[in-house]
Order: sequence, then structure tokens, then C-alpha cells
Amino acid sequence: MATVKPDQAALDAFTGNALVRRLSDLYISFSERREALGLSTPVTVDNIAKEVQRDVFLNNLTFSGLRADLTKAFSVAPLFQVSHALSMGSQGLPPYAYAALYGSPKVFLQANLDNELQLSGRFNYRWNTALVTKTSVQLAPGAGQAMLSLEQDYTGADFNASIKAMNPSMLDGGLTGIFVGSYMQSVTPRLALGLEGVWQRAAVDHGPEMAMSYAARYRGEDWVGSAQMLAQGGVQASYWRRLTEKVEAGVDVTLQFAGLNGGMMGGRGGKEGVTTLGAKYDFRASSFRAQVDSQGRLGCLLEKRVAPPVQVTFAGEIDHAKNQAKVGLAVSIEAADEEVMAQQETAGASLPPPF
Repeated sequence: MATVKPDQAALDAFTGNALVRRLSDLYISFSERREALGLSTPVTVDNIAKEVQRDVFLNNLTFSGLRADLTKAFSVAPLFQVSHALSMGSQGLPPYAYAALYGSPKVFLQANLDNELQLSGRFNYRWNTALVTKTSVQLAPGAGQAMLSLEQDYTGADFNASIKAMNPSMLDGGLTGIFVGSYMQSVTPRLALGLEGVWQRAAVDHGPEMAMSYAARYRGEDWVGSAQMLAQGGVQASYWRRLTEKVEAGVDVTLQFAGLNGGMMGGRGGKEGVTTLGAKYDFRASSFRAQVDSQGRLGCLLEKRVAPPVQVTFAGEIDHAKNQAKVGLAVSIEAADEEVMAQQETAGASLPPPF
């Protein structure tokens, strides 16, 4: 007569329970109906307006002064390159910076060191196709100039979730730092809803602060609309549309009604609003961006590839309210051996590094 192990008997008794079977059937039925909706993976809360903020607008691309970027690629798969950046007359860029980058389907490493010995680095690791750990650190001479960020991202079939901690510490007898949790869920093939919660504590003798923000994103055939109710008491809405194959435009409206008092998230109370309108034109070997906002700022950015390894960038901005103007000119040179260039041409559609 065959004997049944106690652990197996306990498992059979648990799985054979009527309540457990009923819950399992409900979960299977819910999963099947959810899959039948044809939901896609949404963007994260941070990227809810990426088409406008990152693709069309030039807020993260504009600069002033003269700049030269020299990049040498040593490998494509895995990706490995180093670069030297020199600038003069810039308000936000150091005179010299050295950077190194390594990327594979599982690992992404990036480090940057400037002439003032300010070090910044990023390390991302992809555990599987859904789970990615991201870390970043910044070190600079002087007290209070260090920053550490830890982030865990999970991407599901129709949702994504993220947990982030900035400067977490228990050394002062209590938990301090900034902690952010976000969740974005597709509810229809075109509509996604999400929320983001922030908990922060600047010091042990300060009370913690909490805030919630809510987000929605709708994607049409050739347009994307998004809206956020910000934790600081404001509303942000954006609209992006592809006008032609090479032309896209976007508008962003931000209304600020109030601010949190004190702390790293603090801000002054009051009412203010900014509307920004921008457009991007893609040509055969160049791209042109332009934007104007309701505060009287007008900017443009032209990127022109004059040769396969050489790109020239021109940036200009005029602030009519402050009667100020900025002009920037940059030259980027990318060098690689013939073997590396051949690898780039024959590289397949492999999984990109976890940027």
C-alpha cells in the first residue's frame, strides 16, 4: 500500500478545499476576460507625456555657449563607448567631463566625472523581461552634495508599477528620505489610469509629509492626450499629434494652485499657469524643434548631421519678459573602427539595455 507524505497530504487538502477551488476558478475567469480585452502595456507615470516633453519640446536639449562632444565606440554588442565633453561659456555644463557607458541586454552602466570631481553614475540590472532594478548616485565635494536613488520597476502585460527611494537613511534614529510609489493600469486598449504616492521626511525632528497625484492617458490613431492632478496642488495637461510623417506638434498646459509648505517638495502657495506650444520637423539628415510659451520665451534647436560621424547642433532662446537671449553651438564627433561599424550594420533586433 502506497504511503502519502504529510506535506503532500496537506497540499492536497488545501487545493481540494471548495473555497480555494472557487477562488481559483474566479481568478482564471478574470484573467481570461482581462486577456480578451486586448490591453497593452502602458507607459509609466513619469513618461505619461513623453511625446510632448521629450520628443517635441527642447527643454532637456537646449544649452548655451560652445560645446564639443567626442565619442569613441569600442563595441556594439555589448555596447561600450567613452566620450569627452568640452564646453565654454555655458551656464549649466562643466568645462570638461569624461563619461563611459556599457550596455548589454541585462546590464546598463554609465559614469560621468567632470573637472570639479563631481561623479555621477547609474547601474541598472534586468532580472527578467518584467523586473528591472535601477540605481543612481551623485557625489560632489562639500557637505550635503551626495544623492542616492534606488528604484524597482515591474512591467506586466497591461500595467506597470514602480517603487523609488531617494536618499533613504536610518542613521539618525528614524526613517528619512523621499519614497515614491506609482502604478499605471490600462483599462481599455486606448485608455490608461494611474496614481503616484509620495512620502517624505527631511529629518527626524520633522514630521513626514504625504501627497498623492493621479494620471490619465488616452492614445488615438495619431494623437495622445494626457492629464495629471499633481501632488503640489496643480493640474497638467498635454496633447501631442503627428501632423504628417515628418511633422509632430504638442501643447502643454500647467496650472499651479497651491504648494506644500516646506520640505524638499515645498513651494510657495499661489496661482500661476504656463502654456507651451512646440513643433518638431524631421528632415532627411536633420531635425528642427521650436517652442514658445505664455511667459514670453521663444526657443529653437537645429540638429544637422553633416557627415555620418559628425553632427552640428544650434540652440537659441529669447526671453522677452527678462530681455535675455542665449545662443549655443555644439559639434559631436563619433568615431568607431570598421569592425564596430560592421557590427552596428549587422546588429539584430536584440533586447536593448535596461536604460
